Amino acid sequence: MKFFRRFKVLGTGSFLPEKVLTNHDLEKMVDTTDEWIKTRTGIEKRHIASEIQATSDLVIEAAKEALKNAGLTASALGAIIVGTISPTTLFPSTACWVQKDLNVPGIPAFDISAACSGFLYSLDIGSAMLSTIGKPILVAGADILTKITNWNDRSSCVLFGDGAGVAIIAPTDEDRGFLSSILGADGSLGELLVQPAGGSRMPASHETVEKNLHTIHMEGNQIFKHAVRTMGDAAVAAIEESGVSPEDISLFVPHQANLRIIESTCKRARVPMEKTHVTIDWHGNMSAGTIPIAFHDAIGKGLVKRDDKVLFAAFGGGFTWGASVLVF
Repeated sequence: MKFFRRFKVLGTGSFLPEKVLTNHDLEKMVDTTDEWIKTRTGIEKRHIASEIQATSDLVIEAAKEALKNAGLTASALGAIIVGTISPTTLFPSTACWVQKDLNVPGIPAFDISAACSGFLYSLDIGSAMLSTIGKPILVAGADILTKITNWNDRSSCVLFGDGAGVAIIAPTDEDRGFLSSILGADGSLGELLVQPAGGSRMPASHETVEKNLHTIHMEGNQIFKHAVRTMGDAAVAAIEESGVSPEDISLFVPHQANLRIIESTCKRARVPMEKTHVTIDWHGNMSAGTIPIAFHDAIGKGLVKRDDKVLFAAFGGGFTWGASVLVF
């Protein structure tokens, strides 16, 4: 095998908030039904952060589990990278708040804003940094989307949940790591999925708050069409560049946004649903959190073992996309 980049996954962890919001709960909040949500998305419930929980709080809990599974203490880390679009604060970065709580000052700590592709972007960047840092790196994908959800929008409020996933990666001379890694973006489509206010283009004002401009605005039908094509293309490209065949893929861990998008991606990539780990039913779309949480869940359930080839694929606002083949 010809490796694009060698590294090993020492341990993974995840964290989901305690509160659960079911489709039946949503039936009491907006004009929707459990059947409509499940048929259109595959989602049955989602976890909701409390009023006092921030994204960094979720990452900390996932990081503690990942470090324990890796057999490490936080002092062993060489960097912290967090993929998120719902940071604890715009600045300092969520990664810096995580660094504070882990008590590891001095090492690089920064966020990656790539929406649902955030974990794959972070994993790619983190794996590239290993050659210069030479120490394990904490890579996270985490979001609290429910705090920027418009709960009056029946078409979008049913989609989102909150959670964090973490992987600890380290340098290695072993034959494991990326066989391929594909990243891309098309900013010309950014207005189809956007949080309009809160940045320098549209600072907070009474008007932006009254018009719900600090919440997620999305053109669902257009996004679905682009996601089906782009996530499938990225998965196919990652397999082709890896030099392996679809039959060699042991496990596919896709971004969990919509069951129909996952099924379409499987068809395009020629990876059967039987090899695909689907978790969207119990946590919904957590943006950057979905892939690392699903990956950790698959490891815990024994669905992936050492030397297995794992395919990742994601599509998110920006628009961004990513896909990779990892030898675990």
